[in-house]
Amino acid sequence: MLNYIAADTASSSVQKHTVLFLHAFPLSAAMWQPQIETLAQAGLRVIAPHAYGIEGSEERENWTFTEYAHELAKLLESHGVKKATIVGLSMGGYQAFEFYRLYPDRIASMVLCDTRAEGDAPEARKNREEFIHAVETHGAEEAVRRMIQNYFTAATYTNKTELVAQAEDIIKKQSPKAITAAMRAIMLRNDASSLLPNIHCPVLVLNGMDDKLTTPETAKSISSRIHGSQIQLLADAGHISNMEQPEEFNRALLNHIEQVKLT
Repeated sequence: MLNYIAADTASSSVQKHTVLFLHAFPLSAAMWQPQIETLAQAGLRVIAPHAYGIEGSEERENWTFTEYAHELAKLLESHGVKKATIVGLSMGGYQAFEFYRLYPDRIASMVLCDTRAEGDAPEARKNREEFIHAVETHGAEEAVRRMIQNYFTAATYTNKTELVAQAEDIIKKQSPKAITAAMRAIMLRNDASSLLPNIHCPVLVLNGMDDKLTTPETAKSISSRIHGSQIQLLADAGHISNMEQPEEFNRALLNHIEQVKLT
């Protein structure tokens, strides 16, 4: 079973619009805290699961995003949710694509953040294998060293040191086994390129304007292949754009959800 952070999930005679947040690697659902609070205040139901092995979620070796998508469907079912807006950032975006492939009828809309559709090229897979070996040898601190430097804009490392420390602390809490299992799932994910033209729900593509890992060009490429999708680039934001620019991110997300609810 998956552990999760939730807000406003109590049963009610009024069916609330549900938002399912899928977190980045190798973070946890705690990265979504600025969004969870804001959306709950807006009267939305929010569910943010921790991936396998993270923050009390069942630990599994050699899990795949296909398995995880089935588990997400069970989680929504347990809350009586028939459809949800799926918000996935980086690794969460890969999971969102897989969830759409398997459960398109369970999706009200998608928000794809700082992610890519393509699978790994051979060089990327080689780098991930090396990452796995390094974390197995040196522990979670190795994941901190390699990942944190790519998360934010240069100004944030100087002016928002508490935000950087928060992201570091989230990673340090994860076991090396959970980190490497998630990396293997990323490495073996399905290529979602062919899926993009067949996505028919409303889609918002959000991306940090200064993202070095999934650049604005990557975001534009995704948006151009999904008919009717919208795209918004967030100024002064890197890869973990929701943490770096939460107000702008939340504004874009709430505007998208409002449009979905009106259709």
